Amino acid sequence: MSTFSPIYQTQPQPLKTDTARHIRIAYFIMVHHKPERFKAMFAKIYTRDQFYLVHIDRKAGEEITDEIQLYLVQFPNVYILESMNIVSGGFSMIQAELNAMEFLLNVSDDWDYFINLSGEDYPLKSQNIIRQFLTINNGRNYLFYYDQKFHRPDTLKRIQNHFTELSLKISSFIYKREFMKDVIPYIGGKWVIFTRETCAFLTHNKRVMDFEDYYLHTFLPAESFFQTVLMNTSFNEVIVNDDKRAVIEKPLFNKKQNTDIFIAYLKSSNHLFIRKVGKTTDESILKYVEESYHLPLQEVDEIERELKLDHDQNN
Repeated sequence: MSTFSPIYQTQPQPLKTDTARHIRIAYFIMVHHKPERFKAMFAKIYTRDQFYLVHIDRKAGEEITDEIQLYLVQFPNVYILESMNIVSGGFSMIQAELNAMEFLLNVSDDWDYFINLSGEDYPLKSQNIIRQFLTINNGRNYLFYYDQKFHRPDTLKRIQNHFTELSLKISSFIYKREFMKDVIPYIGGKWVIFTRETCAFLTHNKRVMDFEDYYLHTFLPAESFFQTVLMNTSFNEVIVNDDKRAVIEKPLFNKKQNTDIFIAYLKSSNHLFIRKVGKTTDESILKYVEESYHLPLQEVDEIERELKLDHDQNN
């Protein structure tokens, strides 16, 4: 990784309305298995004028690593991040994402948004539609967040205890400690859409280091670190409580009726990606995704949607 560290703006910018140029996306994709699924997704999101950084988990094995690297070598605007061993529930996933942000910031000044994906994700819309959406909404960050004490008190033990990440697992030896002073803990999901300014803040601001030091020893920080950092800084003013991902929950699709309900949900939303697509995904869902790929996004009032979300959380 380059050691060059330019000085970046570390305060959120006002929302922009200039749509003369579509924004450019820097994608960060984490892969650990199923290379064919990864390649199908990558083919859908690839354009020659954007940036792509791929991390192959060290546990993936030589055969999978070689297959993915041989596939990616044909694309000049694709980079491979130095491999880490990602431990489930540990800080290593956050560290990989912070490394990715810094890498991409150093690679080019010509991208505006960072989007993280897994190898099992799939775009619901074309790159032209996704970029148009982000151009219109330029300046906003997208991720799920909830006040952890109020909405998810059952998860507080994840941050109130000291955990240690070992090479393959989280140590069973834990002990209680005080949470960060004057900080409200938040929780949400792993998937984000961040502005370039936000990535620069997360990788270069000294205040963030305090959060890193604490969350290094928490459990499942990938679901709470970015939420807690951003919601406790001035970036909380530009966050939309939505990660723009639809999720296929496998247990729900034993009956045709549930599949129809999910498709109706997709039709009424403005999600950009769908998670957990695989060989077992219902054919009617896959057919709908392909047929609607180039159709315009559904218009959704983000403020009204968020107010409804708050109402649902409080009931």
